[in-house]
Amino acid sequence: MVHIIDDDASLRSALDSLFRSVGIATRLYGATQDFLSAERPDCPACLVLDVRLPGKSGLDFQSQLLELNIPIPVVFMTGYGDISMSVRSMKAGAVDFLTKPFRDQDMLDAVAAAIDKDRLQRQQHRDTAQLRDRFSSLSPRERQVMAQVTAGKMNKQAAATLGLSEITVKIHRGHAMQKMHARSLAELVKMASALHLQPDGSLPT
Repeated sequence: MVHIIDDDASLRSALDSLFRSVGIATRLYGATQDFLSAERPDCPACLVLDVRLPGKSGLDFQSQLLELNIPIPVVFMTGYGDISMSVRSMKAGAVDFLTKPFRDQDMLDAVAAAIDKDRLQRQQHRDTAQLRDRFSSLSPRERQVMAQVTAGKMNKQAAATLGLSEITVKIHRGHAMQKMHARSLAELVKMASALHLQPDGSLPT
């Protein structure tokens, strides 16, 4: 789905027709507040946003979305674009910055890339949520051992750090790998990295 925010009704209508012609659903808004107030379907999506809007600018709205933890990819469009605007928007994570008048195909390409980005973000979020669920099933000791071994410490070193016997560390390590569904230590290391596992076996809040 493409969410279009522009105060120009004719442009909103033209973009609506363009996206629907290739089978992409749309939602149209004349102002940023309309977007924030609306219920948004839970599906891969992006935002096509005009830089110059009444009140809050598109660039400021992009920053607000980040503050509100609404990580929707943005494609900017403007009739008065300049390099500083483009750089600022891209640094904040915009997918593209199109200057009006733009070619239909350029807009379609930008939106396709943005929706793909959102689809990937959603999959990564689901994967991380699944990892956190698995991690929550570990005992405190298993979490500590996982943190030690995924940080590169050998069983003997982890045992000395935690005040455990080496065989106990091996048992906890095996349990942790089993509960995390890790087929190898390398896979467990990747999981720890994705979770941002802390040295003490905790996760960041």
